[in-house]
Amino acid sequence: MKTTKFYSVHQKLNAKIVDFAGFKMPIQYTSIIEEHKAVRSSVGVFDVSHMGEIIIKGEKALDFVQYVTTNDASVLTDGRVQYSLLCYEDGGIVDDLLVYRINQNEFIFVVNAANKDKDYDWLLKNNKFDVEIKDESDEYSLLAVQGPNSKAVLQKICDRELNLEYYHFFYAKIAGNDALISRTGYTGELGYEIYFKGDEDTAIKIWNSIFEAGKEFDIKPVGLGARDTLRLEMGYCLYGNDIDKSTNPLEASLGWVVKLKKNNFIGKEALLRIKEDGLKRKLAPMVSHEKAFPRHGHEVTADGNIIGKITSGTVSPIIEKAIALGYIDINYASEGTQVNFLIRGKEIPATVTKLPFIKN
Repeated sequence: MKTTKFYSVHQKLNAKIVDFAGFKMPIQYTSIIEEHKAVRSSVGVFDVSHMGEIIIKGEKALDFVQYVTTNDASVLTDGRVQYSLLCYEDGGIVDDLLVYRINQNEFIFVVNAANKDKDYDWLLKNNKFDVEIKDESDEYSLLAVQGPNSKAVLQKICDRELNLEYYHFFYAKIAGNDALISRTGYTGELGYEIYFKGDEDTAIKIWNSIFEAGKEFDIKPVGLGARDTLRLEMGYCLYGNDIDKSTNPLEASLGWVVKLKKNNFIGKEALLRIKEDGLKRKLAPMVSHEKAFPRHGHEVTADGNIIGKITSGTVSPIIEKAIALGYIDINYASEGTQVNFLIRGKEIPATVTKLPFIKN
C-alpha cells in the first residue's frame, strides 16, 4: 500500500486509517459528524494526494482532449477548469475528471485515485494525436481546504490575492512554496485545492502553515468519511458508487457535461442512440423523514414492485434526514414521487426530491 507525504501527520493525529485505492488514507480523526460540521460552519483540510494527475502535452493537445472527453474543452481559456467525463464506445463511464487548461498545448487531467492506472492506459490506447501523456501522480501532493473560512485562512500564507472565480486556477506561493491553487471543491462550500511538488518536509511545512493560519477559525483535519457525506449532501457523484462502466452520463443526470453537438468524441454515437431511444432509469435524489440509514445496494420500491437500487446513502448531519441517490425506473424519477427504501425487509417511505439536499 502507498502512503501520502502526510502519513506521519495522520498517525500523530491518531487518525483511523483505511486502505483506499491502493493508499493508506485517513477515514476520520475524531468523528465524521464533527468533521463534516467543521467544513460546513468554518474550515477543514483534506489530504487528497491519492488523486491522479495526468499531463497532456503537444501541438494537438486540445484535439486529443476533445476526442477523449465528453465536455467541450474548446471553451476553456488558460487558467480555467472543467468537469468532464471519459466514456467507453458504448457510452459507459471510464471516469469523471477535472480538466485543467495550462495553455492550448498543455492540460492536466485530475482523475480518481482508484481509476488512475486504468485511465492512463485508456488515454495511451486512444492517443491518435501523438501527444505526450505523462502520469505525474506520484510527484504531486494535494490538499483541499474547504469551508466558509477557507479564503481567510489561505490568504494569510498565499502571496497572491485569492480572487479566484469558481472553476479557475492560478500559480502562487503557499507558505513560500510554488503551488497550483484552484477553486473547484467537492463539498459545496467555498474552498481551494493546493497542488504542489516536493518532499515530505515540504508537505508537512505546508500542512503546519495552514493549521497555524487556521487556528483562530478552529480549523480541523477532515477524513474521507466526511468527504463522502459532504459530497452526498450536494448530490455529487462518486465513481464506483453512482457512476461506472455500466452507467451512462444521461441516466446519471450528467448530460450537462456531454456536448453532443461537438465533433466526434469517444462514446458520442452510443449516447446519441441512448438519447433517441429514451432513458429507462435515472439517478434520482431521495429523502426520508423516517429514522433510517439508506446504504449502497438497498433496493427502492413503489406500488409493491422493486423499481431500483440505492447507489449512495447516509443520514445528513445538517438536515438530519435520510438522503440517498439511486437509479430508479424513469416513471418514478420525477420530483415529488413517493417511493420506499427497502431496508432489512422493511419499506421506509421516501420522496424523490431535487438537488442539493441542503440549501446554502
